[in-house]
Amino acid sequence: MSDKINNKIKVNTQATRQPENSVQCYFFIFRLPEYLFINRKNNMVQRSKSSTTWMNEHVNDPYVQRAQKDGYRARAAYKLLEINEKDKIIKPNTVLADLGSAPGSWSQVAIKLVGKQGKVFALDILPMEHIDGVQFIQGDFREADVLAQFESLLENRPLDLVICDMAPNMSGNAVMDQARSYYLCELALDFSQNHLKTGGCFLVKVFQGSGYQEYLTAMRETFTVVQTRKPDASRNRSSEIYLLGKNKR
Repeated sequence: MSDKINNKIKVNTQATRQPENSVQCYFFIFRLPEYLFINRKNNMVQRSKSSTTWMNEHVNDPYVQRAQKDGYRARAAYKLLEINEKDKIIKPNTVLADLGSAPGSWSQVAIKLVGKQGKVFALDILPMEHIDGVQFIQGDFREADVLAQFESLLENRPLDLVICDMAPNMSGNAVMDQARSYYLCELALDFSQNHLKTGGCFLVKVFQGSGYQEYLTAMRETFTVVQTRKPDASRNRSSEIYLLGKNKR
């Protein structure tokens, strides 16, 4: 999810599966967290001014404080809670997949709402601490073997709902970051098309800008109703919104 920071980015330069005897190339990028910089004069690591502003905002964020009080792993829990309060997409007995689940706040919300007869299957490239009742696989959603492993976990169960709060690690290159984001969204939509039951729903985080209209069109081809949601817990300065596809064709 976007609330977590991973300092190692793995980029597969091939989007499609290659023959077994082919060579795949990977770039590994290691970068210092953006909130740190080196003071070369005294070799001390200090906080940048922008990071100090972000840290102050984060600490004083009412949703961060609520998450700590309520036992949620991230403030993102309140985005899903607000959307669900309005749209009732998670109900008792719901069977759902949570794509991009770590650190686990959406899975925490979901497992409480689905009840004993519901199911929550979660997937993320990052590790996620155990949540009672949630079946989790760690792996890269872009890789065919990871997807196959996750699909086997479903045991051919048709899903009522797919929720996706995935976002790539931001490189600082707006064009590249937007393209990476929509690539993940396209994979999530494809997964939904293949695994949602007729009438199922799909909730996905997207960023407004290049690619948005094309993705919205693809959503409308799959669902009879597509609505936008901007929960109060989503920061105003963020370009993120959520698209909710209802009633899969």
